[in-house]
Amino acid sequence: MDFNEFFQSKIFKIVLIAIGALIVMILVFKAGEFTGYRKARFSYKWGENYHRNFAGPKGGFFGDFRRSFGDRDYINAHGTFGSIIRIDGSTLIIKGKGEVEKTVLVSDKTTIDSRRESLKASDLKVDDQVVIIGSPNDQGQIEAKFIRVFR
Repeated sequence: MDFNEFFQSKIFKIVLIAIGALIVMILVFKAGEFTGYRKARFSYKWGENYHRNFAGPKGGFFGDFRRSFGDRDYINAHGTFGSIIRIDGSTLIIKGKGEVEKTVLVSDKTTIDSRRESLKASDLKVDDQVVIIGSPNDQGQIEAKFIRVFR
């Protein structure tokens, strides 16, 4: 059997398909492993920053649960409201109810509105009253998707 006949043989094609299938299986396994690692890392970091994500328990984990829920005095990690106390580039520090400070990250994709006009991040000023909707990252910061400014 010469060299050309080997590459055209049925055995070579079966071996080539088996190697291709093995490579695809390894890639799928690695993709699952990567996704699982990212999810576990996020969960771990988020848990480590629990107190920052929820502004810490005021009276312990369930100490003032009834008072807080009844008064609607709970804090959501997916947004905040209050006044801007500091602006550092694309990072806002918001002081909200109970003097709790939240860090908010503003990106190019963040929509900023005041009444009926659209604003840019550079239009925001210290002491502006804002409502922010976004999603928490693993450092306990809010990645803003929408900011409403009340002037």
